[in-house]
Amino acid sequence: MTLQLENPPVAKPTPPSVESHVRNYLARVRGGDIGPLPALLGLVVLCIVFTIARPVFFTPLNFANLFTQGAPITIIAMGLVFVLLLGEIDLSAGFTSGLCAAVLAVLLTYQGWPWYGAAAAAILTGMVVGFVLGFLVAKIGIPSFVVTLAAFLGFQGAVLLLIRGGTNVRISDPVILAIENRNLPPWLGWVLVALTIVGYATVQFLRYRNRAARGLVNDPLPVVAFRVGVLSVVLVTAMYVLNLERSVNTLITSVRGAPIVIVLVGVLLIAGTFVLERTRYGRHVYAVGGNREAARRAGINVDRIRISVFVICSSIAAIGGIVAASKGGSVDPNTGGSNVLLYAVGAAVIGGTSLFGGKGKLRDAVLGGAVIAVIDNGMSLLGFSSGQKFVFTGLVLLLAAGVDALSRRRAAATGNR
Repeated sequence: MTLQLENPPVAKPTPPSVESHVRNYLARVRGGDIGPLPALLGLVVLCIVFTIARPVFFTPLNFANLFTQGAPITIIAMGLVFVLLLGEIDLSAGFTSGLCAAVLAVLLTYQGWPWYGAAAAAILTGMVVGFVLGFLVAKIGIPSFVVTLAAFLGFQGAVLLLIRGGTNVRISDPVILAIENRNLPPWLGWVLVALTIVGYATVQFLRYRNRAARGLVNDPLPVVAFRVGVLSVVLVTAMYVLNLERSVNTLITSVRGAPIVIVLVGVLLIAGTFVLERTRYGRHVYAVGGNREAARRAGINVDRIRISVFVICSSIAAIGGIVAASKGGSVDPNTGGSNVLLYAVGAAVIGGTSLFGGKGKLRDAVLGGAVIAVIDNGMSLLGFSSGQKFVFTGLVLLLAAGVDALSRRRAAATGNR
């Protein structure tokens, strides 16, 4: 007779203490997993320096200007994150936004379309552009650098043709203009802050509870509460400053509330983060970016993923073009040109997205966009020339790329890839 021994119950892992969690985080940083830490530190240092040098930097009026000035670049950078995650590049994203803005302006001004129809047509144009670019890269095998460089040149001509040479097409639709030039009522801003905090806290604590119920390694509960607390402080402080009066002459008009474009950026950030971090598609994007051949052998349709990221990038660039058109109140041959692409790529990389693929989050575009906006705004207040601003921004981008390369080398050496 064989004696059957019952399997002993599997002990659930003990949640780590706050102290061990901090030690593990510092070990990951030393091992090359630095995440958005350099961008956050740089942003804090820049804000402190510019505020000391020019106290007007942190006035309510200039604080609101930072959001409106940086919004188009930040939005385009969000789309570029998807492409960069695969180790590809889209050099045409800037002029794609200009092309889609031209479609919007022509339909609104010359054809008399309603704003929603013109905006939908502009975004659809971006989707078609992205599909063509992605098809040429994935199916034909042309390097993304060459394809998007050709598109960069071609779209400049397309914009000129659409807006009839060098003319300036003015936009008068109040809904489109409101995106960058109108503010939320203060009470609505507070409601959105409350909903954001409650939503974030709910997601964090539900994740904690689900992982604990499955016996998975979890972050300490105080760390989860700390994250929620930090986000709450940042959002409440920002909304408080934005709801202060910032009109130069309060006898004529009152200017209070958060710019409407903040809501658009927030929606794109939440939706894009959900797609990348909570869906099967997002996992496939990271898998293809990390190791394309391994992803192919795992059954992932690599070509479909490669095409899709270009579609997403160009579609979001179209939204960035709409925001840029709203900001300027018009579209001209320079819309989407000049330093737009360079700043957008710089924003994604400075925020922490790797140029080598497989590493990055959508928040990187927001952080990097904030750094770019702070540098441009702060140096303008200090009276620096455009040349000096370009040089300094280029050095910051080079530093961010260098940090990325060194952190990857460190991660490979310590086995933290």
